[in-house]
Amino acid sequence: MTKASARHILVNSEEKCKELKAEIEGGRDFAEVAREHSSCPSGKQGGELGTFGPGQMVPEFDKVVFEGDVGKVHGPVKTQFGYHLLEITDRS
Repeated sequence: MTKASARHILVNSEEKCKELKAEIEGGRDFAEVAREHSSCPSGKQGGELGTFGPGQMVPEFDKVVFEGDVGKVHGPVKTQFGYHLLEITDRS
């Protein structure tokens, strides 16, 4: 079965998500931005979600994590929790 590792940043607006994505693409560290801005408890660990398989996260996550490019920041991704930036750190 395919497994992936990812980290994310959760915020409450698409605009804030886009601002943070621009900061990361401009050179800011993803983990640092997650610690400062993510409303998810994982933010304290730099947004780390660990390793998981298909179906363990919400469908919007699965689509990005199991189809998107590894090492790239994806988003905004809207879920019932808010808006996310996702970075796939590994997939095998």
